[in-house]
Amino acid sequence: MTSFPAPPDGPMFDERDRLIEVVLDAASIARQNRDIEHEREIAILDLLDANAFRLQGIERGPYRLLLGLSDDRLVFDVSDEERAPVIVHALSLNPFRRIVKDYFLICESYFEAIRTAPPSRIEAIDMGRRGLHNDGSQLLRTRLESKILLDENTARRIFTLICALHWKG
Repeated sequence: MTSFPAPPDGPMFDERDRLIEVVLDAASIARQNRDIEHEREIAILDLLDANAFRLQGIERGPYRLLLGLSDDRLVFDVSDEERAPVIVHALSLNPFRRIVKDYFLICESYFEAIRTAPPSRIEAIDMGRRGLHNDGSQLLRTRLESKILLDENTARRIFTLICALHWKG
């Protein structure tokens, strides 16, 4: 069994602790133009390319994840490799609202700056954007830690998908 690196104080993940499929609930996302749809697809492919995902107390991986929104909650619907249901875990979206809102605002500033601002301004905005993204992924890890363990990169990629679920175009 292959082990994946973990932070010194973090869990070790093995080859079963991973996602093999990630789907955004179609009812949770608004259909957008091709560019936005493409960005969502890229985010999922990046997540599937490298991830570490373990359910606390359950060893049935690898897993399939259906990520969606329901009743003001973020829903992680996890099944095993054979598509048998394993767990459904819902998180309140309230703790994420400010970070997601600020993230969208700074992304708008970033895309506007790319067109007109000097490189130093673009770099400063990008540093802020990355900082908010880190904050969102750390909040996700903290909120999930009693049910689902994620490495830092997996949390970052799932936070990107959380933002994609909120993207109204």
